[in-house]
Amino acid sequence: MPTRSQTDAMTMAGLNLIQQALSIYDADLQLAVCNHRFQEMFDLPDWLVTPGASFADTIGFLAERGDYGEVDNLDEFVRIRVEQARAFEPHYMERRRANGRTISVEGTPLPEGGWVTVYTDITRIKRQELLLRTRSEELSDQLLSYSEELAATNRELSATITALEEAKRQLTASEARTRLTTEMMPAHIAHVGPDGCYTYSNRRLSTVMPGSQSEIIGLHLNEALAPQPYAAIRPYLERAFHGEASVFEFTHEPSSRRIRVALTPDDTQGGTYVLSMDITEEAQTRSALQQTRRREMAAQLTSGLAHDFSNLLTIILGMQSKLQRMDLGPQASELITATLAAARRGGGLLNRIADMTGPREHMPAPTDLSAFLGDLETLARSTLPDGVSFAVNNLATGRAFLLDPGMLQDSLLNLVLNARDACGATGRIALTAACVQDTWLEFVVTDTGPGFSEYALAHALDPFFTTKGGEGSGLGLSMVYDMTKLAGGRVQLSNTDTGGRVSLRLPLRPADDADTPGMILLVEDSPDLRDAVRDMLRDLGHTVIEAATADEALALITEVPQISALLSDISLEGGKTGLDLIEALPEDHCPAFLMTSLPPGAALHQAAKACAPVLRKPFTAAQLDAFFKSDSQP
Repeated sequence: MPTRSQTDAMTMAGLNLIQQALSIYDADLQLAVCNHRFQEMFDLPDWLVTPGASFADTIGFLAERGDYGEVDNLDEFVRIRVEQARAFEPHYMERRRANGRTISVEGTPLPEGGWVTVYTDITRIKRQELLLRTRSEELSDQLLSYSEELAATNRELSATITALEEAKRQLTASEARTRLTTEMMPAHIAHVGPDGCYTYSNRRLSTVMPGSQSEIIGLHLNEALAPQPYAAIRPYLERAFHGEASVFEFTHEPSSRRIRVALTPDDTQGGTYVLSMDITEEAQTRSALQQTRRREMAAQLTSGLAHDFSNLLTIILGMQSKLQRMDLGPQASELITATLAAARRGGGLLNRIADMTGPREHMPAPTDLSAFLGDLETLARSTLPDGVSFAVNNLATGRAFLLDPGMLQDSLLNLVLNARDACGATGRIALTAACVQDTWLEFVVTDTGPGFSEYALAHALDPFFTTKGGEGSGLGLSMVYDMTKLAGGRVQLSNTDTGGRVSLRLPLRPADDADTPGMILLVEDSPDLRDAVRDMLRDLGHTVIEAATADEALALITEVPQISALLSDISLEGGKTGLDLIEALPEDHCPAFLMTSLPPGAALHQAAKACAPVLRKPFTAAQLDAFFKSDSQP
């Protein structure tokens, strides 16, 4: 199958073979294509037969040369002709040129705007008609010959018109296929002329960048786009106009989306081609992966140092304990006590570092935001002094979201505690939750403290940065940043008129509606634990039947077809584990879940994760409910 360029070359070769002149101008009155005969017939310079040449320039050139007879006002004449062209209608006309030749002009509009025109030199035919009128009696033989010639010419002209109609049909079909393809692409595809105005665009701009114009052909970029995205694109656009291709990303502030734009200079007509894509989810995932990699590197760098430093602290604590038992006087006792306190603080710092760099997975689960914020408010109020008020404003009510409630609770509590320290004995703290466009779920914590200094705004998220002196570890906001990045979100610090402001944005992931309660087969060999989990499941609306071993569970699965889900401990009485139970289940069995108190690094725990979702003990009823909802989704 020939390529697009080969097809274009063959089409042009065919157009050059016909005897008529042909030109196609687009809706912007610029030359799209013409054959060699067009240039020869009107003796046009190369610059007027190059794609993109202006119709007005061509009319002005011909009028100035006298092709339209005497013209008193050239500019007015060109203006009138251009206006007629913009309101183009099918027509046929004949006119005599300045060189004495007579041509016929036949024009037909195209569906997408513009028109195709065929010019035929009919000078000889006109001479024949004149000759027939003046010498019809003397030239009967010649009349017959000319009539035959005229008939042959008419046949040739008819064949040419048929070929042109076919070329027009193919061009129209090709353009329609191209437009359909671009409309189906999940991206904005456009062409911008050298003047910064759109000459082509599919209808995806307002989808990729909400708030933008939808009908943009003929508009300048600063009219079609909001000021912020235009300011972000403009430097790269200017380089593209000078022939420099580029691919870049920016945040579309009106919608908080991440956009990737590719600009490819158009070497033939000038301007540039534009491809814009919404890569918000890709950027969120990339951010989470980068943070995971940073955590791995940090863990590798710190694990050895932390081990050695922990040993040194143990030695220091032991030696100080010995010194404490000696009678060294009150001054020495004070120094020993201070040394012990510093060593213990160093141990606590090691634990904080281990928490930051140790393995931690982001585990989103369907979360009722109202209930989550209610629990958080209860926890936060217990840590605040009487003079500090705390208000929660949930603007995202009525919906459940996929969140990691543990990570999010740790992060928000950390922000509230920081706000408490900023307020001192009196002040106000507010937590607001809201959806930003359809991209982010935003949590904003504000306080009435002194706010962030310029230096703090630049470095507060750095590890070990603190403004609390010896009272702070400098890891609180770093941990918030770390956990938010693991979720694919972002943290922003700023000041308001009344104090500091921290914005925590997480990817907006609405949760599907929960499944209806069903019958749960609970397999647990500890009676006390089985009773506690059974009560949790019943409180969630489920019916529960129980088993203590894998064999009992298999018998119940066979005898009770109403069982909708299986929840089993990994370690069970007898020789079979929860893994053996799942492997022995019949085909098309109900969803199966495991629970365990084994550490994540244990071999049995790792093996269990390969065959079923695993819930770590201990857990609350809310965590159990979220576990079922998240892992039962398709």
